Amino acid sequence: MTVGAYAMAARQPGPPQVLHEIGFAPMAPAAGEVLIRHSAIGVNFIDCYFRSGLYPWPVPSDLVTGSEAAGVIEAVGDGVTGLTVGQRVAYTLPNFSYATHRTIAAQHVVLLPDGISDAVAAAVMLKGLTVRYLVKDSYAVKPGDTVLFHAAAGGVGLLAGQWLKAMGARAIGTAGGPDKVALARAHGFAEVIDYGATNFADEAKRLVPQGFDVVYDSVGKDTLARSLGCLRRHGTLVNFGQSSGPVTDFKVSDLAAGSYHLTRPVLFHFTSSRAWLEQAAADLFHLIGNGTLKIAVHSAPLREVARVHSDLEARRTTGSMVLIP
Repeated sequence: MTVGAYAMAARQPGPPQVLHEIGFAPMAPAAGEVLIRHSAIGVNFIDCYFRSGLYPWPVPSDLVTGSEAAGVIEAVGDGVTGLTVGQRVAYTLPNFSYATHRTIAAQHVVLLPDGISDAVAAAVMLKGLTVRYLVKDSYAVKPGDTVLFHAAAGGVGLLAGQWLKAMGARAIGTAGGPDKVALARAHGFAEVIDYGATNFADEAKRLVPQGFDVVYDSVGKDTLARSLGCLRRHGTLVNFGQSSGPVTDFKVSDLAAGSYHLTRPVLFHFTSSRAWLEQAAADLFHLIGNGTLKIAVHSAPLREVARVHSDLEARRTTGSMVLIP
């Protein structure tokens, strides 16, 4: 066993308190794999979905969640080309990242440019590539488009505001409380609606009476019906999360109110294509490198992940959180 190798695992589906430390022996890489020593691990709502049991568990017990990380290659399996021991890399893949080490298929790994730190990479692999598929693939944003983006002060939202502004779109966000509203405004959003002080749908319609070209909704149950009502005729609703819970009262006939388009994309369906992953990561790193995307990274020790999950679920966090082993 690698000295000090450990992971933070959920012993059973439940609240953050089910997370506990376990020791393990990192697996030697098989053909086509690499062993990575993590230096920074991203935290995302999808981790909470798995930990709580909202998403099906891929293992019977002691589930190690976490879906993005950065680090250094410690070993390379047979047949791997373009990757060598000592290189800095990052990846995003469901579960098993809340650990000091991970053995992973090389096809999921991208090299880090010199100007991208491990912490920034761990903070943006999942969130940044999510924004990339949202604005390029799920709905192709054009200059002049009007966009409504929920959770604008979260990790995805802060990246989206900057990316959308660079694309020439008019992006309006929603956030809870004056501090988060100010933060989202500082990250590219033309207007930000405080959903705690007003009905976001009423204010959105006041700001854009003709309706939005696209609404990006990761909140789910609490917002989806009203999000549909914010669209222009033939507008698109992109639902890519459910932080408030799953939507259970939607009917296909609801789309008939405006001949709306609805999609529920999943990041890992995009990243499964090596060509897409390489191009999307290159786009992301380029925008970070030239200053278009500024990343707010907050860190905590890996062993404090239960507290971090509690803060995330209570919406006490802003920006991107990474765990340091």
